[in-house]
Amino acid sequence: MQALRRFFLLPLLAALTLAEDNSIEFLGAPRCGASLTDPNKSLKIDLNSNANCVWQIQRNDKQTIRLIFSYFKFSPSSSCETESINVYDGPSSNSPLLGQVCNNTDAVPMFESSSNSLTFLIKTNSVAFTRNFFVFYYFFSPETTHCGGSLTGPNGTFISPNYPSSYPPFTYCVWNIQTAKKSKINLEFKDLFLELDQNCQFDFLAVYDGLTTNTGLIGKACGVSRPTFQSSSNGMTVVLSTDYANSYRGFSAQYTSILPDPPEPDTSLTCSSDRLEIVVSKDYLDSLGYNETHLYLNDPTCRPVSTDPVIFSFPLSSCGTIKKDEGHRITYTNIVTLSETDKIVTRKKRVQIVAKCIMENNSTVEVIYVTENNLIKNTTSVGRYNVSMSFYDSDSFSNPVLQSPYYVELNQTLFAQVSLHSTDPDLLVFVDTCVASPQPDFGSVTYDLIRSGCNKDDTVVTYPPIEHYGRFKFNAFRFLQSFSSVYLQCDILICDSTTNSRCTEGCISRQKRDASSYTWKAETVVGPIRLKRGLRAADHSGTLTKTDAEETSNLQGKSFYILSFVALISNVIIVVATILKYYRCQPAYGYQKIQSSY
Repeated sequence: MQALRRFFLLPLLAALTLAEDNSIEFLGAPRCGASLTDPNKSLKIDLNSNANCVWQIQRNDKQTIRLIFSYFKFSPSSSCETESINVYDGPSSNSPLLGQVCNNTDAVPMFESSSNSLTFLIKTNSVAFTRNFFVFYYFFSPETTHCGGSLTGPNGTFISPNYPSSYPPFTYCVWNIQTAKKSKINLEFKDLFLELDQNCQFDFLAVYDGLTTNTGLIGKACGVSRPTFQSSSNGMTVVLSTDYANSYRGFSAQYTSILPDPPEPDTSLTCSSDRLEIVVSKDYLDSLGYNETHLYLNDPTCRPVSTDPVIFSFPLSSCGTIKKDEGHRITYTNIVTLSETDKIVTRKKRVQIVAKCIMENNSTVEVIYVTENNLIKNTTSVGRYNVSMSFYDSDSFSNPVLQSPYYVELNQTLFAQVSLHSTDPDLLVFVDTCVASPQPDFGSVTYDLIRSGCNKDDTVVTYPPIEHYGRFKFNAFRFLQSFSSVYLQCDILICDSTTNSRCTEGCISRQKRDASSYTWKAETVVGPIRLKRGLRAADHSGTLTKTDAEETSNLQGKSFYILSFVALISNVIIVVATILKYYRCQPAYGYQKIQSSY
């Protein structure tokens, strides 16, 4: 039906356009310039080289003149100095200059006089070329203009005057759209029916990239279509201009803001036996609207030693670093806080960079993660092995779940995979223990899913180890009904697949597990997991910020060389013991004095 309507409408529009075109005054050689007193008029002007023509518009009415150049074509090689249209606010070219139109004008120029007279002058250079211009003007009273406006929401709709009835003649409406900083605007016309013309000279829409109509023209539209436009920034301007004839129903438009992807934390951490160094890139700070003066450690008197990039370097026991002895390891933690402490009210995200050094068995694990408004993003670096854990959408484990937080339904089956990133083909991954907690530090109540390779939840199903992957599935548990977020922490064993090891033994008792062998042990974290009811509540709250959050692995390492040394000593002890036992088992020999033969 839509196609049929257009089939009949387009010939009608073309006929009406031709009728209007025939009513336009044609001004070209030899006529150059004129004195115009009509209340409104359209002019189609063709000029050749070396023209210098002046048009004067004036009436006795106490009204303002609006002049629009809806189409212009200068000599392609011309510049503004050699070829242009100058518009003057008054009865002659000696009046104040309102503006200029030339070859590089990136707009549909519109000028308004301050009185009842206006003048424009067109000059051309000596290049042999036919210049084409279409201009129309009309007298109007500024107080009668009641259309357009400012739109500042993240999305919205707007329509032409009288839509879906015919728009009025001599309409000039301007809509300024402005959304959140660093966003872009997508504009879609759900319905558009304006006067048809190849160059959109009569009735047209002009869309600008920004909040001005002087430059940045994205495009024009007219006739029957459904065009879309996108800005490069958070500002866009839409203009509707109509002349005196052939009015139609106009348009209905909808715009939406496109938020950029949140910046990835660009930070690094270096731990040594006596110092801690935190590096934050200046570009990352700029993307958040901060600079080096907004960064503070636990002890705010400790300041960066470098500003581009921002570097904090300090002894482990200074600058408010918190030391914690966990028996088998010692951790040193400090926090870099990004905030505008001098402002009572701020719309910027409060960001924390948590840096932790883990000292264990003469090895160092470096962990750094970033929190933005209590949502966690992290990156980790570890000695030898790199382990990560992700959720997947099915048991094929081909499509990872990239959203964070991960919103799920109660009792929904979740598929988790632990991946070892290593080029060693003889390594095997085994999921030894997995616990859930409402806190990312797992310091509060926890719930066992897997313990010592044994499934502790009825819904847990573990898959056989496959090279560098450990996989299991479970149902979203009722733990989520009591807490807004749930994190998952798993202890991972990495074994040599060429020998019998703990990774191939499955569920065993703790006593037997202590005697089992594994090459390396790691700890990895994923989350948060949230119920979808929380997602719906967030949608209804009207908040615009949806910061991605995920917490990845804290990895621990044990020295391969220490284990090798222990094995060597054990072998030496066994050899020595075997030799001693051999000599003890030999029969006793006596000595007999030989009789003298004399």
